[in-house]
Parts: sequence; C-alpha cells; structure tokens
Amino acid sequence: MFLTDANVFIEAKNRYYDFDICPGFWDWMGTQMPAHKVCSIMPVYDELAGGGDSLAQWIKDRRNDGRFLKVDDMSAQTLFARVAATVQAGAYRLEAKAQFLAGADPWLVAKAGVTGATVVTQEKFQAGALRRVPLPNICQAFRVPFIDTFELLKLGAAKFKITL
Repeated sequence: MFLTDANVFIEAKNRYYDFDICPGFWDWMGTQMPAHKVCSIMPVYDELAGGGDSLAQWIKDRRNDGRFLKVDDMSAQTLFARVAATVQAGAYRLEAKAQFLAGADPWLVAKAGVTGATVVTQEKFQAGALRRVPLPNICQAFRVPFIDTFELLKLGAAKFKITL
C-alpha cells in the first residue's frame, strides 16, 4: 500500500497532470486509490479539501470511498507520539518543528509505519536540514520507505494516452 502526501496532489494539479492536461492521471488515481493500492489519510484530506479549486472538489467527491484512512487507531496514535518526540528532540528550528507537527506529515509517517505502507511525496531527503523538517528525513528515521510520484506511476504501470 502507498500513502500519498498532499504535495502529490498539489504538484500534479499545478504542474504535470493538471485536470485539463492529463485527465488520465486523475482517472488512474481514481482507480488505484479505492483499490487500497494508493491511499492517503484524513489529515491530508483536511489539508486539501479546504481549497476552493478543482482539486478540493475532486478530493471532496471522494471523501467517503475508503481512500482516506483514519489515524485515530491506537497504534497510529502511539507511533505519532514517537514521531513528535523525535522531531522535538531534533536540531530543527522551533518554527520548523511546529510547522511539521501541525500538518499531516507526522501522521503519514505514523500510519505508514503501522500499516507497512510506503509514503509517496515530492519532498526529497535533506541531510542536515534545520530550517524545515523534510518528510523523507522522518520517514528514514522510522524506517518507513518513501518514493516520489514518478516512481509510484512506474510501479503501478500507469499509462496515459494523449488524444489530439
């Protein structure tokens, strides 16, 4: 199973796979996500549903189809506490710690850690980062595998047909 970060959706909409440019991406995500091959978590839903754009509507239309997993189970809550403690103990700036812990990223690590999922994010590992807490750095600290969108599409054998 794969758990997607909010930036997977945001980057897709804003860049490579805009709804008008590559509807096949969204069709693929629509078929893969309900099959529980590619999912996300409710905190990511909350981040994305608040926008007033086509992405927010796409997300809202899929709220109850099983693609956004809850994070209220005891195992995810317990691992989240460990993630938070690790971030707080890190050398990151206080603002970076607060920003990371206020978002969906620590929940992604926790849910992936307890389900054996791989996190899908557009962020990259940054050794020695201090100004921000990169999601892949925390994934690595908890031995949670992570890949980017392009790796996900390759693994899922996605094919997009262009029609003129």
